[in-house]
Amino acid sequence: MPPRSASARDVLGYWVRLKRVEKGWSQERLAHECELDRTYVSSVERSQWNVSLASIERLASALGVEPWMLLVSPSITASEAGKLLSRKQHESS
Repeated sequence: MPPRSASARDVLGYWVRLKRVEKGWSQERLAHECELDRTYVSSVERSQWNVSLASIERLASALGVEPWMLLVSPSITASEAGKLLSRKQHESS
């Protein structure tokens, strides 16, 4: 199920749950891998917390993805995201 909105919290919750389920992990297993509390992981998946960058990095590491990947709208493909990043880097130089 896609995120309810394009808010960063909804997008993050969507990807965390999707990647966790793809790995066949429970919320408890993901929490253990990240050294976070299971209720915190549940709250992230339900978009109830403003998550710190440190927690996003921990979640991404456990899920085997780059942190930025957890914040990209699911309507944007990986190649489109790469093109956007390249364009922004080129514009800033």
